[in-house]
Amino acid sequence: MRRPLLAGNWKMHYGVSEGVALVEALSADLTDLTDRDVLVCPPFTLLGSLAPLLDGTAVALGAQNMHYETKGAFTGEIAPNMLKELGCSYVILGHSERRQYFGETDELINRKAHAALANGLKPIVCVGEVKAERDSGQAESVVVGQLRGSLAGLSAEQLRSVVIAYEPVWAIGTGDTATPADAQAIHARIRAELAALSDQATADAIIIQYGGSVKPDNVDELMAQPDIDGALVGGASLKAADFIRIVRFK
Repeated sequence: MRRPLLAGNWKMHYGVSEGVALVEALSADLTDLTDRDVLVCPPFTLLGSLAPLLDGTAVALGAQNMHYETKGAFTGEIAPNMLKELGCSYVILGHSERRQYFGETDELINRKAHAALANGLKPIVCVGEVKAERDSGQAESVVVGQLRGSLAGLSAEQLRSVVIAYEPVWAIGTGDTATPADAQAIHARIRAELAALSDQATADAIIIQYGGSVKPDNVDELMAQPDIDGALVGGASLKAADFIRIVRFK
């Protein structure tokens, strides 16, 4: 039985005071969870302040990106071991905004995934198609291609520590959401590909999240799908009440 993972990607929002207020509200409310995991991924500048507040709570800490080297002359970058030292247990890799605005490729994301695992971090590897690709019937082929490239060279054992986030790019921040049936179809295709890359038992153990305008009023139907194991939440994770409702999906 896969344990759902509900993750909040704060993107480039909130300073220390706002971030502290949000995690205090979350950790105070989410004290009774026994069948699901919760994660927040704030900007780098908040990690050091939030880590001690989340220690011992039901809410884990993650980062939004990282470099694949552990040290070196990479101005402006953050190493995986630095994130681990701060208390991070997860890191988001290959978000569509990283791919679109910063030119990240499957090959780069693959290097980061290997580095994350080598440093004890669980990578959340994002895949997803843009609207033109969906409209032309290429959604599955695009997602499978990204999956193969981003996960190349990972063993079955390593894959069991990877989370996949399917985020249709056309649904991120737009208010549009894939129908539960459409999302399920892509999630099922992802799981089939994971089985081809490893084995069925490994594929059945991997968490596959849905991301793309997840909100309190659509989370229940999305989470009812057999291959949707969680959510990577953007805007709705910035409001305590909304994110708590998403975490407490029925």
